[in-house]
Amino acid sequence: MREPGRAADERLVALSDGVFAIALTILVLDLSVPPDLGPQAFHAALREALPGIGAYALSFWVIAQLWWDHRRILAAIPEIDVRVVWLTLLGLALVALVPFPTAVLADYSEESSAVALYAAVVAAVNAVHLALLLLSHRGPGRAATPAALRLQRLDDADVAVAVVLFGLAVPLAFVSPTAALLSWLLFLPLKPVIGLRQKAAARRARRR
Repeated sequence: MREPGRAADERLVALSDGVFAIALTILVLDLSVPPDLGPQAFHAALREALPGIGAYALSFWVIAQLWWDHRRILAAIPEIDVRVVWLTLLGLALVALVPFPTAVLADYSEESSAVALYAAVVAAVNAVHLALLLLSHRGPGRAATPAALRLQRLDDADVAVAVVLFGLAVPLAFVSPTAALLSWLLFLPLKPVIGLRQKAAARRARRR
């Protein structure tokens, strides 16, 4: 199950982009307001739609980050082999599933199981990405300098943080769904900070 380098890369990237794009599009399908409502009922329906809009915004951001990470990881993998293909397919299956826990979270954000389900799916996608990232570190000439090693560690940390945060939110949801939801806010400042350090490390690695 191996194809010449560039052709295999392009096919896998195209498939991945398609699945991510569809998952992003499907998110909005659950957002609607019934037609022919009076002013009072219309405003009530808009208020009822707010949790769905919040869940949509959260999942759009999460999927966008997952897409960016996936493209970056695939670009770093020295050779597309059967392990990369199957890990990618597993990750895409989980990404395609994200609209389901998003809809559940929108309707049942106070339920522990709804919050835990969402966190588990996002943690699982990031765990697959971490496995792909570890594969990308293998190969001749990989991490030959301290700067390259530092960049690898930052790449690993970038994805590992998401695995830990969303993974810990699963048991936390059964203690306090609200606390689990709020714990995801930690991801907002951590992601840009790690990203800036990655860019600085990449510049240093290119200069060596």
